[in-house]
Amino acid sequence: MRDVSFEDVGEQPLKNIARPVRIYRVRFGKEAASASRSPLWQSHKRPSIAVLPFLNMSGDVEQEYFADGVVEDVITALSRFKSLFVIGRNTSFTFKGRAVDAKQVGRDLGVHYLLEGSIRKSANRLRITSQLIEAATSNDLWAEKFDGEVGEIFELRDKIARTVVASIAPKLEQAEIARAKQKPPTEVADSYDTYLRGMASFYKGANNEARDLFKRAIQLDPDYAAAYAMAAWTLLKELSEEGTLTAEKRIQAVQLADDALGLTTDDAFAMARAGHVLGYIGHQYERGASAIEQAILLNPNLASAWFSRGFAALMCGQGERALESFDTTLTLSPFDSLRKFAWYGKSFSLFHLCRHKEGLDYAQRALQSVKSVHSLSACILNYVGANQIDEAEKHVVVLREHRRDFTVAHALQTFPTGSVAYRDQIASAFERAGLPLR
Repeated sequence: MRDVSFEDVGEQPLKNIARPVRIYRVRFGKEAASASRSPLWQSHKRPSIAVLPFLNMSGDVEQEYFADGVVEDVITALSRFKSLFVIGRNTSFTFKGRAVDAKQVGRDLGVHYLLEGSIRKSANRLRITSQLIEAATSNDLWAEKFDGEVGEIFELRDKIARTVVASIAPKLEQAEIARAKQKPPTEVADSYDTYLRGMASFYKGANNEARDLFKRAIQLDPDYAAAYAMAAWTLLKELSEEGTLTAEKRIQAVQLADDALGLTTDDAFAMARAGHVLGYIGHQYERGASAIEQAILLNPNLASAWFSRGFAALMCGQGERALESFDTTLTLSPFDSLRKFAWYGKSFSLFHLCRHKEGLDYAQRALQSVKSVHSLSACILNYVGANQIDEAEKHVVVLREHRRDFTVAHALQTFPTGSVAYRDQIASAFERAGLPLR
């Protein structure tokens, strides 16, 4: 008789059945033998998570409904992330009132991560805590606490759900990248792990290596919209950092972004990235902005979509809209790696709105975090706007040391816009600061 193994996938919600049903996976032959050595959480290609019912530690039965509502809001918000496999509410709530062991729950549900929390009431104050746990190791990956007034219960519920979701999404990505990097390259055969390795290379600044990995992920899965979008994004990064891009690479970037949008109508991350590329490299400002708006409608808690909306608004000459978008980015993900880019995005927005003193504040924050063409340019533009020409000229010298070939012509490529007034505002400020025209 052939080898047979059964894997308990846990209780899963099924259509037209009121109660969750326990599901088992059957494996035969070699697959059965290897299954006994492989933890169940490896079966999901995407990172998988279960949000467990929060413990009511207040002794107040009324707060039970609040705690359950927070969990339901978080599950709904996480479900909007195309990159996540999220266990349904009915299954998660089978653990309500039970003492749980992270490793066992991970095995029962077949998930990589668990989110758990508690609620406590003292007088008119509420304190809610939450923790993100890696199921395989029971290690805490993230923890946060929230305080509020009982009278603000609905506003607090919304704030908690939004903050938790925006905070743990980057943590999940980091954990998944770390997991993929632990595999020897010879064992990386699927598109998802290849994509994660591409993300790891991108974050460490190996742009060409990242592009090769994203293209490899596309070869393995021609329908992988996020891989197309990130391959295009590496070309956006090249233009942003170098100030120029060959005609061939521009065509390639726009084609990759087009392909990404053609492959998905529900992946907010891929749509926002692709829309940003279409605006920045393809100068298809309205189309790019429209794709980003659709991404935000799909997932209003996605910080990177709001980030792209900020730059899309700048490219359309909409300073107030850009400022609002960068503020939302920073609210959703205050400690994300996007923060320094959002700072100089705010600085450009404030320059456009002629609020130069505020613009300088954010430009200097960005410059302290990273010395780049963008952070230096943000300082120069706002120094000129504030009529501090000496300081602007000093920063031009530093900018030219950083990029010797940088000119006003390069600046207009690096900061493209469909607004003639905004383009003239940028060019005039750089000229006043002493940057060569060509």
